Amino acid sequence: MARTTQPLETTRRKPQQARAEETVAAILEAAAQILEAGGLAAFTTNAVAERAGVSIGTLYQYFADKNAVLCALAEREMNAVFLRVAEALRGDVGLAADGRVRAMIRAIVGAFRGRQRARKAVLQAILSQGQGGEMMAPIAAFITRAGESVGRAPAPVFAALSPEQIFVVSRALMGAIRSAVLEEQAFFKSRSFEDELVRLVLAYLGAVTDGP
Repeated sequence: MARTTQPLETTRRKPQQARAEETVAAILEAAAQILEAGGLAAFTTNAVAERAGVSIGTLYQYFADKNAVLCALAEREMNAVFLRVAEALRGDVGLAADGRVRAMIRAIVGAFRGRQRARKAVLQAILSQGQGGEMMAPIAAFITRAGESVGRAPAPVFAALSPEQIFVVSRALMGAIRSAVLEEQAFFKSRSFEDELVRLVLAYLGAVTDGP
């Protein structure tokens, strides 16, 4: 019998009103601040609730445990990355593949530059729970949509790629970025790292285009 993948449960109760949304936002912001200051060792639901200015009971109305908070924080960070990429691709990047690929990569890397310790902690937690695949799926889907919708002439960047090829290029790109974050590489913010990521994606696209 085929195994089905269950979606990540990030919250217990979905916020329906503005005040509830503000409470969830405060909890996630408090979680990010604690992770940035003290890493996973300092991350507890009690600490998050205290920093957010809510009771522990209120926190548990929205999140089952601290892992649910981490998953929700990861989802928020991914959405921020998607927004940055979409905004970058709407800018003056030209029609050539290299310009569009560079704009996408610069936006992704730029989104990871702030609060690196917090983002590292979130990545470590998600990977340790075996949820990396679930987190990568929307990233790959977004990369596909971005390539299909931006700069259609002379040709979309990713539109012609098969699902297997999208899997490979998205994991290669995000795997390099993820490793640089987890290893706290000094070159993460450098233009040379950006250049190598662009080279990676363009080389793969070129090989696919020129292949048998």
